[in-house]
Amino acid sequence: MKTVLHHHFRQALLATALIIALPTHAADVAGVHFDDKTTVAGSELALNGAGLRTRFMLKIYAMGLYLPRRADSAEAIAGSVGAKRIQIVTLRDLTAEQFADALVEGLKKNHSDAEFSKLQARTDDFRNALLSLKSAPKGSEIRLEWLPGSGTRLSVGNEIRGKDIPGEDFFRALLRIWLGDKPADQDLKNALLGKA
Repeated sequence: MKTVLHHHFRQALLATALIIALPTHAADVAGVHFDDKTTVAGSELALNGAGLRTRFMLKIYAMGLYLPRRADSAEAIAGSVGAKRIQIVTLRDLTAEQFADALVEGLKKNHSDAEFSKLQARTDDFRNALLSLKSAPKGSEIRLEWLPGSGTRLSVGNEIRGKDIPGEDFFRALLRIWLGDKPADQDLKNALLGKA
């Protein structure tokens, strides 16, 4: 009996040690699960961080940032090479206009007039693709992906919206909405950088 208990105890200790040793970075944010890894354009990406966007104490959306390798600064993320994904899940009903206007406002806040003018035509294309959604009901999964050689792709659920927008500078500009000097939400910025 003692030997059987000792054997089970050793197995339990071993299992616990293995669980502790495994690097796990999956996250649950306000009931939304973000896997620790995903694949974009044939590249495996890791969850860099995930957090919650709030406004006036209301939960707006949960967001995860996937990168080829983890980074803890906006500069390192902007300079990283390869596919990337911003994954957003809405936590309340939003109109497409509310969502699009908030993103455009975030772009304008984090770029000078001269910088934004270079993005204007592509921002208009992006906004029109968002407006084609009409609404983003609670639970909508929105993905913004950088696909090297193709551009920034907007998907809602599993459906691609609009055409891919060329230029990695545009995807970097989108990242600045959340990681720039005037982020949409400072707590969310910290969470996406893995600092929360």
